[in-house]
Amino acid sequence: MAEKILVALGGHTMVRSGQRGTIEEQRDNLEHALPGVAELIRRGHPLVITHGNGPQVGQILIRAEEARGKAYDLPLHLCVAQSQGEIGYLIQQCLRAMLWKSGVERAVSVVLTCAVVDPRDARMTSPTKPVGPFYPEEKAPLLREKGWNIMEDAHRGYRRVVASPVPLSVPEAEVIRRLFESGVVVVAAGGGGIPVRVGEDGEMVGVDAVVDKDLTSSVLASAIGVERIIDLTAVERVKLDFGSARESDILSMTVREAKSYLAQGHFAPGSMGPKIEGAVQFLEHGGREVIITLPEETLAAFDGKAGTHLYPD
Repeated sequence: MAEKILVALGGHTMVRSGQRGTIEEQRDNLEHALPGVAELIRRGHPLVITHGNGPQVGQILIRAEEARGKAYDLPLHLCVAQSQGEIGYLIQQCLRAMLWKSGVERAVSVVLTCAVVDPRDARMTSPTKPVGPFYPEEKAPLLREKGWNIMEDAHRGYRRVVASPVPLSVPEAEVIRRLFESGVVVVAAGGGGIPVRVGEDGEMVGVDAVVDKDLTSSVLASAIGVERIIDLTAVERVKLDFGSARESDILSMTVREAKSYLAQGHFAPGSMGPKIEGAVQFLEHGGREVIITLPEETLAAFDGKAGTHLYPD
């Protein structure tokens, strides 16, 4: 029986550790990340793809700063919009080619997507969302002198962090649902969506932040009736005590267990934490399962043979 699936592609499935993040590298990484996704489509599953943008939006910010005085300034919400178009196009082209080669006729469409946030959200004043490349520890003080917020990211190096408010809704959810239910493979909510606030007159105004794509994926999945989320990231399984001598894999957990591990501080706010928060939110709103794994393990995880599986209580 065909299940409705949302696949969330992590930003680092497209830009791997040690890479510059060139377009050629991103295309090559997608060639390795998407075969399992293409096979799920071939099997007849209705599918929506969301994606991160941490490495890419950070690069866009660097370009904007280097071009200051030579080109118009880009606020952060417009950098997110640019990353949606760039990454969505690459995913669309790569997936179209894979489906064509396997004889599957399914349209793939990119939807520019916003995420409504509350500008009074406490997370607006506590930056935690990593963007851009990794830096060595010795470079962190120099970057802080530029006015950047710099934090260690999951024991992999230091990165710039920006505000990341909680997404409340996705204004384009109904459009996405109609495309989704008509058989279109939709690429949406890139980088967590373009952060916007709703003014008193109903106008949507951009907010300078980056919304976590896993939290927005959860909101969108619930809104369009998805049954299962597959979160493709940089690790095969979620781990307890990540980066320590006590590190261990989690094969499965319930919502109650996930909440307990979150409270104990096992999952970093800028990396695994939002994935688990998003999973809990989705499962508490009717979702059947969330799978977290490597892109190469997509099919094995879908069949229960790999990854970490989260279920309702």
